[in-house]
Amino acid sequence: MAKDLSNWVPPVGPDAAALTGQHIVLERLEADKHAADLHRAFSGHDGLWEYMPYGPFTSASAYHRWAKEMAAQTDPHFFVLRDAATGHCGGVASFLRITPAAGTIEVGHICISPELQKSVHATEAMFLMMQWAFEAGYRRYEWKCNAANMASRRAAQRFGFSYEGIFRQAAVIKGRNRDTAWFSVIDSEWPALREAFLAWLAPSNFDANGKQRERLTDLTRLVRANDDPGQ
Repeated sequence: MAKDLSNWVPPVGPDAAALTGQHIVLERLEADKHAADLHRAFSGHDGLWEYMPYGPFTSASAYHRWAKEMAAQTDPHFFVLRDAATGHCGGVASFLRITPAAGTIEVGHICISPELQKSVHATEAMFLMMQWAFEAGYRRYEWKCNAANMASRRAAQRFGFSYEGIFRQAAVIKGRNRDTAWFSVIDSEWPALREAFLAWLAPSNFDANGKQRERLTDLTRLVRANDDPGQ
């Protein structure tokens, strides 16, 4: 029997409010405020753009133009990842394909500089965005990536997204075919995932050298409905 949604109220879209954690602050992208620092963080790391439909950027001004164009849009809704301790900008991520009527929203355009990769900062940023989506009332939170991007597919599983399959020949990006891997989290899974994130982010989960005691992948494994067979 189909789930009764007669009393369900569609959520609102994201606004300009920042999402603040212990380690990271997610601010709405503003080109004049953030582009120069972001270009500094990304400069010399052209591999970051391998699976993106844009980039790499040859100059700070080129990146500024791109950031200004993105900041003017509401979908995608871009955030900047700012280190709460240093104030440096170290990445971007966005909400996109925002469909309140269906209760669906996607996270994407994720580009994290080497200084924030594999850090508590990046994980907390993903937690804050997922938390916002479900607390706002969204029913489905999506992650899609190039099927050849195994790092992104591993990250999706680590964050608790369930594998849903491959859409073959879904797009042409930079003159190459793109098969797209689909992942999702649904609202009924969020309470358990929230506890998994909070357990991983807790200071007690890290030793004196900052090494994690429990892996997030292990904490989210029992919540995921399906694992990626390609991993």
